[in-house]
Amino acid sequence: MAEDNFEDMKIMVIDDSKTIRRTAETLLKKAGCEVTTATDGFDALAKIADTKPNLIFVDIMMPRLDGYQTCALIKNNSAFQQTPVIMLSSKDGLFDKAKGRIVGSDEYLTKPFSKEELLGAIRQHMN
Repeated sequence: MAEDNFEDMKIMVIDDSKTIRRTAETLLKKAGCEVTTATDGFDALAKIADTKPNLIFVDIMMPRLDGYQTCALIKNNSAFQQTPVIMLSSKDGLFDKAKGRIVGSDEYLTKPFSKEELLGAIRQHMN
């Protein structure tokens, strides 16, 4: 299969786990993406206007502002309503997926995710 060209794709990864942030950042940068990371929802909301990501990965379980709250705030902002938000969770529960959809998430990946899953999610939401 031909390599995807993700150059000029700006991706934001919001996760309180340094390991997850680093893993996702490494995989995405290798694919040519420009990556911004944030440690939690507040951190992400402070960076989002400057970076204008094309797609956002957000962990569900985070301190202060969880992934659901973060997603809802992003989707309630008219500037980012159309930005795909993909939830990341270590739980593969139907309830979590349903709750994610309610707050406007576009997809749900279970951790640990593979490079294929990560890039596949981007590919699916590229305009």
